[in-house]
Amino acid sequence: MTATTNAQTIERFYGAFAQLDAATMEACYAPDAVFDDEAFSLRGRREVGGMWRMLCEATKAKGADVWRLRHRDVRADERGGSAHWDAHYRFSATGRLVDNSIDARFGFTPEGLIATHRDSFPFWTWSRQALGTPGLLLGWSPMLRNKVRATAAANLAKYLASRPA
Repeated sequence: MTATTNAQTIERFYGAFAQLDAATMEACYAPDAVFDDEAFSLRGRREVGGMWRMLCEATKAKGADVWRLRHRDVRADERGGSAHWDAHYRFSATGRLVDNSIDARFGFTPEGLIATHRDSFPFWTWSRQALGTPGLLLGWSPMLRNKVRATAAANLAKYLASRPA
């Protein structure tokens, strides 16, 4: 595909995310897509799409009143792309408000679907907001990062188990 097609995929993805439209987000991914960020390491459209569905549903249920997503600096060529996005939301586990600033990198299939997606953000900054005092005191530590990753993986596994394949 062309750089324009890949940029359109990024725009479609973040447009859907701003509307908490997980089905459209999931449709942007290739069947064997890979996603990684500070909390998740996922393989396949079912896991990646499941994560977005879980997060969108939690936001709709407990945070739609404060949800806001803005994206910018979309760049793409024939093989990859990038964007920056800022999310304002209520972290469902604690009810605390979070302003997260994320840099995203994408790889694309020849058909213009997302093959790889890596979101990067400062974990300590996020953990201070989302977790409060534990994040402030331990957000720099691998122990807290590993606990967050384990909790996120367990939550997603439970969510996926409750949904038909």
